[in-house]
Amino acid sequence: MTGTDTLTKPAPQKSASQKAEHFDVVIAGAGISGIGAAYHLAKQLPGTSFVVLEGLESFGGTWHMHRYPGIRSDSDLYTFGYRFKPWTGTPIAGAKEILTYMGEVIEESDLGAHIRYRHKIKSARWSSEENLWSLEAVRTDTGETVRITANFLWMCQGYYRHSEGYTPEWEGMDSFKGQIIHPQTWPEDLQYKDKKVIVIGSGATAATLVPAIAGDCAHVTLLQRSPTYFIPGRNANELADQLRALEIDETWIHEITRRKILQDQAEFARRSFEEPEAVKQELLAAVGMFLPPEEVEKNFTPRYRPWQQRVAFVPDGDIFKGIASGKASVVTDEIERFTEKGILLKSGEVLEADIIITATGFNLSVLGDIDFAVDGKPLDFSQTVTYRGMMFTGVPNMAWVFGYFRASWTLRADLIGDFVCRLLDHMKKKGAKKVTVALRPEDKDMPLLPWIDPENFNPGYLMRGMHLLPKRGDKPEWQHTQDYWLEKDELPNIDLDDKAFVYE
Repeated sequence: MTGTDTLTKPAPQKSASQKAEHFDVVIAGAGISGIGAAYHLAKQLPGTSFVVLEGLESFGGTWHMHRYPGIRSDSDLYTFGYRFKPWTGTPIAGAKEILTYMGEVIEESDLGAHIRYRHKIKSARWSSEENLWSLEAVRTDTGETVRITANFLWMCQGYYRHSEGYTPEWEGMDSFKGQIIHPQTWPEDLQYKDKKVIVIGSGATAATLVPAIAGDCAHVTLLQRSPTYFIPGRNANELADQLRALEIDETWIHEITRRKILQDQAEFARRSFEEPEAVKQELLAAVGMFLPPEEVEKNFTPRYRPWQQRVAFVPDGDIFKGIASGKASVVTDEIERFTEKGILLKSGEVLEADIIITATGFNLSVLGDIDFAVDGKPLDFSQTVTYRGMMFTGVPNMAWVFGYFRASWTLRADLIGDFVCRLLDHMKKKGAKKVTVALRPEDKDMPLLPWIDPENFNPGYLMRGMHLLPKRGDKPEWQHTQDYWLEKDELPNIDLDDKAFVYE
């Protein structure tokens, strides 16, 4: 199955002339979070009416949108995959395999009839008088406006702006005679064979791109301001392979392998905080299996401790093999300016290029850049306080999926799926039409802090957009802890009658 196969059974497409349709729940986005939300809603609350609104022409989100060479996951699919759908491929997988997996979820659970593609949500208005969300979406294929009302809004639209990636403004960019490309908007007809290419960046995207194109380019240079940690290793899971050899059922293989990986990740995260120097040396030693000590010291020894930024897995050490072969190289320096033929570095070195690829990150998008209002007042999420990173003070009947940085995103999507279904069921039993989270009397003097503690995690896209995000408190209830190993026990046991929940 491909990313377009489910379009053979689309949900009914309503014209702008028809009155607003009503659903119990609207799910925003048909990416990894939205498809998971739809699955949980269908399985846990059968009979609930819902629709998934997706601005793109098919499901997949990131995996549909990004088309650059070699695009792959940077975390294992045993934990990035859903808990309810066994993963049977290699731990690190490409976009095609991930889309096939998601397509199977849609088909097996008959979710296609609930999804409306090319429906971009423009505004969302909450009315306390009606206890409804009123949404306006634009059909990107016809330009028509579609109006929908819902009792509950489940935001699964991701965390970055799909239409454009983040590229810094460097002096002289207009003078460069070649092409400047961001991986997020990769041209399908880009010709890089036998060309000199510079890839600016040091994260997972750059580490994926460089080995994917190195064999075709005249030469590819990875230009980074500072190094990043990577984990090289075989793209295989020995435990899963052993269990398959014993002909164990795939459902059990998925669960056992998943638990072992999560146990290993918990230990790695703990040691990153408690033994940062030892973990650093282990990571550098792994890179040293592919590259000489001087290369590791100069270009692969970060300035920060492990896990202050995401650590990407490099399957089979492919980027390091490319460097060792001479097809690729790494330069650690800062850009002075662009020139007609390439880039002048602050060291005085000049890098020539035919194509410059800016793998420089995302533009943070807070809840899809949708125009929100509550009872006629524009909603500024930065003035709200988050409840466990998934609800917001003063915002009724809405949940947001924002995943993990130190663990797979989908782990949290599954946990929030359980929470939202439990909350909706609780509201039904109470006869409540509205739920809002609010600070309790004991939270009155609680200090309000940035969404994420920058001392613990500080990637560029978060630092650039932190002012747009909700505030957090200093209590677990009022922050996104980023700790799956705590939340897997805490979220299922949230007391839905706690004073933080206000029902009407």
